[in-house]
Amino acid sequence: MKKNMGNADRIIRMLIAIVIAVLYFTNVINGVVAGILLVVAGIFILTSFISICPLYLPFGINTGRKKN
Repeated sequence: MKKNMGNADRIIRMLIAIVIAVLYFTNVINGVVAGILLVVAGIFILTSFISICPLYLPFGINTGRKKN
């Protein structure tokens, strides 16, 4: 698969995942909401590492650099 995420997108996703984890471990969020947000954070981390967002593919979104 072709990478479709730029560095800024990856960094933002990682920061969001870190914020969710901090909120969870400080007991600011809990219950079902916490579970859902932890899953979202895990997906953000995974997609950040592989630089591919499956939701971008059907819409043709590419936040990476354009190659000439």
